[in-house]
Amino acid sequence: MEQNLKTEHNPQSVETTLEKPSRTTILAQTVKTGIIKSNLIPMWAGLALGMYKNKMTLLDNIPEIIFVTIGSALVIGAAGAFNNVYDRDIDAIMPRTKNRPTVTGEMAAKTTLMLAVAMLIIGVGMLALASPLAALFGFLGVFLYVVPYTMWTKRRTIYNTEIGSISGAVPPLIGWSAVSSDITHPALIGLFFVMVIWQMPHFYAIAIRKRADYEAASVPMLPVIKGMRRTYYQTNFYLILLILSSFLFGSLSIGIMLVALLLSVAWLVMSIYGYHSNKDQVKWATKMFVFSLIHMTILFSTVIIYSLVGVIFKLY
Repeated sequence: MEQNLKTEHNPQSVETTLEKPSRTTILAQTVKTGIIKSNLIPMWAGLALGMYKNKMTLLDNIPEIIFVTIGSALVIGAAGAFNNVYDRDIDAIMPRTKNRPTVTGEMAAKTTLMLAVAMLIIGVGMLALASPLAALFGFLGVFLYVVPYTMWTKRRTIYNTEIGSISGAVPPLIGWSAVSSDITHPALIGLFFVMVIWQMPHFYAIAIRKRADYEAASVPMLPVIKGMRRTYYQTNFYLILLILSSFLFGSLSIGIMLVALLLSVAWLVMSIYGYHSNKDQVKWATKMFVFSLIHMTILFSTVIIYSLVGVIFKLY
């Protein structure tokens, strides 16, 4: 017994040691830097499109570009931090979120809340330096994500995804409003609606892949409450809406409209064919999730490139 105790307390007897994450890693997980990066792409699309349609130059808008980029990153990070504080009880139940710093205690709830408030204030302030309208949209995006989605609908209704999609579609509005106060342009409306509609099949795919997690945490995601067939039909309904919304880009560019149309039609075809030819629902959902990322990356990158070429070469 004595020998065993000595061995147990000997640091050299431990074969593996779990390394604690660095402070940078903890901070990145707390503010969800992955979500920040993915949301900056549609924000830049709105920004580039705003400069193009309003016949502006890059040099004239360098301050606005810097302010709106930093401000957007901060408010998006603030929303993620607020979400981590409020959801730490259900995050502790789900395997995919149980190692978040707010769950493990590496980030105290009070500290995270203070960080979120500070990021929100500074972020909105930076957006205000670009334009008051950009600041308004930035604050509105955080409010919609934290209150109507996280605190109100996420744990109460299967329509939480629809409610959350509104805040998720705010980044293009922030980018556009940093350089223009006219938010009625059909191309911008197209960006907004595509972002709203795109999120449903995207998050349904996540909900199918992580169905057991959501079920354990009693989060009423559509596949958990209504089952797979209802989720499949609802996914296709939104994909059809996504196809129709592609025509909103016609006022911007026939080429971008065709890119959006082809991507959306391909997504619907993949959904129908993949669902009926593959009995593995999780595998189908994984393919749908991957294609959702491809869809958004290609479409918004196309908008950014097209708009910047127009800005640089003044192809009005």
